[in-house]
Amino acid sequence: MVNYVLAGAARTQAAAMIKEVEAARPRALERLTQGALAELRTWPELTVKDVPEGQAAQGCSVAGAYDYGPPPRLSVAMSASQARRDFTALHELGHHLQKSSFDLMEPFSREPDGGVLLEDAACDAFAAEILLPAHLVGHHLDVKGPTALAITHLWRASNASRMAVCVRAAQHLPAPGHILLLDPTGHLAFAASHGERPLRRGSFQGDIPVIDRALTGSGRAQGRTQVRYRDGILGRELHTDTAPMDGYIVAVLVTDSAPWRAFTPPTAGSGPQSRNYICANCDEEYRSFEPACPSCRVPQCPDCGRCACPPRVPGRACPGCFIVHPPAMFPPNSDRCFDCS
Repeated sequence: MVNYVLAGAARTQAAAMIKEVEAARPRALERLTQGALAELRTWPELTVKDVPEGQAAQGCSVAGAYDYGPPPRLSVAMSASQARRDFTALHELGHHLQKSSFDLMEPFSREPDGGVLLEDAACDAFAAEILLPAHLVGHHLDVKGPTALAITHLWRASNASRMAVCVRAAQHLPAPGHILLLDPTGHLAFAASHGERPLRRGSFQGDIPVIDRALTGSGRAQGRTQVRYRDGILGRELHTDTAPMDGYIVAVLVTDSAPWRAFTPPTAGSGPQSRNYICANCDEEYRSFEPACPSCRVPQCPDCGRCACPPRVPGRACPGCFIVHPPAMFPPNSDRCFDCS
């Protein structure tokens, strides 16, 4: 299964969402650009709720949540900047629009995951399109693609949030890659991806090459690195460029055609690389993309079906069949199981 969304598909979906708004509420887009939260609070069919940062949905790419109700409710984290809150509100409005229109839901049927990734990516694209007009983006982002420094210039020239700027920049990547926004501790505050598997918000990326140099230095760094997915799985090696962004680090990562270099050949690899494990039970070596056990942090072995956690009931190996059985499978005073004795 392909677990990524191309920026073009999300942008096409976002354009259809914008048409829905224009048709239902003439001139609403202009008011949303000037102040999304203030405008949405006037829509009688929606409830807009301010919530603490910790109550925002963890599965969403922003600090907010959508509840289809009734009545439909948009939740926006209170602790963020106004620009970020406007982006979050528009993102959650995107969920509302897509879950309220059969025409907007129709593209989901063509996605291998039922449209889960496309829906969230389209919400980001919808919010970014409204907050950052094309003429402003075109003035700051070169046709060859965005550099980290150009992204910071676009952000300072607009009233949009860092997240909105990252989404717009990802739409102009010349090759598969990511735009990452990292907090001072190296944790991922936001990511916009194009043609690569999306990264989890909150994941730690601070110790990978290039990013670590940016965090411990001036914020400016270039080189090649691998981003970290869950359970320590690393993606392919990517060309990377970083810049400081008023307390954050913005990073541009691409497989090839890096705008800051004259020539960048494609990096090796075709996707995330799974980790190697040695089963503590059967001693077999295996690779796995499956989620790790929350207790021992090791995924199940495909041969014996067990992780590294100790068994709840201790077993004994039968010398006749070489199978580990629970004690109840052995006759008294016998080292062989019932089947072999």
